[in-house]
Amino acid sequence: MNATTLPLRDVHLPAAPGGWPPAPGWWLLSGALLLGLGVLVALRLRRRRRRRRWQSLFDGALAAAPGAAARLGMASELLRRAARRSDPDAALLQGEAWLQFLDGGHGHDFSTGDGRMLLDGGFRRAVDEAHAARACALARGRFIGLMERRR
Repeated sequence: MNATTLPLRDVHLPAAPGGWPPAPGWWLLSGALLLGLGVLVALRLRRRRRRRRWQSLFDGALAAAPGAAARLGMASELLRRAARRSDPDAALLQGEAWLQFLDGGHGHDFSTGDGRMLLDGGFRRAVDEAHAARACALARGRFIGLMERRR
């Protein structure tokens, strides 16, 4: 036969495969990503619940104290307990060593700032309310930080 007489047609490529349903590997990857996201959300919620519980513990203990000096004494006691939880030797520190431990590399708010009231504020007869409130706010933040630390 002659090439001009042959009934030839153009070459037709098959249709491209569809995007749905995805291959099994994509299902596994998306499942692993969803599982990882679920674990992250659960850990974050757990951490938030624990943090709120510690905040309410601290705030409740300070609210039960009758005056500014008693609040400072309670804040100092709670800080000692939290320090003992993260480092058993830290609860034995006294004076400047205790304040430097409370600073913990996050500034000098305890050793040179309002946090110095925690040393002897609980034993004073008269304590300035505003000064005590600032010291208790510092103590609250450090308390939460110490409670979040792992041994």
